[in-house]
Amino acid sequence: MKIGVIGTGQFARSFIGLWQLHPDVEEVYATDLVPQRAEEHRQKYDLAGTFADVDELLASDVDSVAIMTQRWTHGELAIKALEAGKNVYSAVPMAITVEEIEAIVKKVEETGLIYMMGETSYYNPAVVWARSKIANGELGRVFYSEGDYVHDMDNGFYAAYQYSGGDNWKQTASYPPMLYPTHAIGGVLGALPTHATSVSCIGIRDDRGDGVFDKGVSLWGNEFSNMSALFELADGGAMRTNEFRRVGYWNGHESRFRFYGTDAVMEQTGHGATFSVKTEGEDYAKGETIDISDLFYTHGGQIPEGFGDVDPALMQSFASGTAKVQDRSRLPKEFEGAHNGHEGSHHFLADDFVRAVTGKTQPPVNAWTAAHFTLPGVIAYESAKQGGVRLPIPDFGDGPEKPTW
Repeated sequence: MKIGVIGTGQFARSFIGLWQLHPDVEEVYATDLVPQRAEEHRQKYDLAGTFADVDELLASDVDSVAIMTQRWTHGELAIKALEAGKNVYSAVPMAITVEEIEAIVKKVEETGLIYMMGETSYYNPAVVWARSKIANGELGRVFYSEGDYVHDMDNGFYAAYQYSGGDNWKQTASYPPMLYPTHAIGGVLGALPTHATSVSCIGIRDDRGDGVFDKGVSLWGNEFSNMSALFELADGGAMRTNEFRRVGYWNGHESRFRFYGTDAVMEQTGHGATFSVKTEGEDYAKGETIDISDLFYTHGGQIPEGFGDVDPALMQSFASGTAKVQDRSRLPKEFEGAHNGHEGSHHFLADDFVRAVTGKTQPPVNAWTAAHFTLPGVIAYESAKQGGVRLPIPDFGDGPEKPTW
């Protein structure tokens, strides 16, 4: 396959390097609004070439594109690429409106092309572990789950928005937290075989007064820096999600998950995790709580070369090894020793897209699953703007059966 990468900012280089290593990727190209960045990537990673713009890329014989642009541009670019007959890998989120998400799903249904959203939480060690335990019935009925994305603006986000936003960066640094929901929701729904059907969300207005999350400055008129949502699930359970951008929390797991079942409970904090199992009958006191933190720890992470311009606060996203619960045996041998990121997820993300395209089969986080991960946040933001009113969440179906890679 041939991949054209759209956008060569701080994040794209992680995947460009991996796709260059992949034995089933013939050529990798790049394009960027700043042509110098694309050319720098061509030279550094020995790419096959660059394109002047997206239109030139889409008119080429490249069969697949990877969208690594600013988060509010993904939906429009994905639709355009699918209409041009290209398979699509998109960074999160899928899109920021119901209409864009529906259009992507319909285009995939019409064309049979591959769409994959690169949600890191689906491959998060805690989610990999929970998915297996829940499938085996070890938690009993999971009736309540929690997924949080706790990332303070001072933890690298100011620098990232300034890097990509130019002189008017504050307009987009106010990006509504619930329109970036998939690191939290994708972890819960990546482990549970269900989806969200309704939501009530509370938005907390920012009071820092620095022009970020200022309604008069924001491109979206957004003043919420922290948001909390409670979702009803199709299986009768409930899910709670927090998206925090002003929070006195430093380091540890930005995305963390908790699953409460009738037989057992998994609870992850920023710095560890436990598995609590009850006993049957009257001998309840003999239940046990097991520290499972080491299963989720990503061993062997190191800062890759060429990331000197990335804010140190964000470096942990680009420097992680692999956890014990992540099965590396299915990955290309060429990935061994290559840089990884986001708690070991990058290798699996890069490989799953290649597997899907070359094998002509839908990936785990395909268009329908991506919609289930993204739509709840889009509707949650609408709920918050209406004072927390409960709103229904559209459902565009489950799509094809998931692969068993």
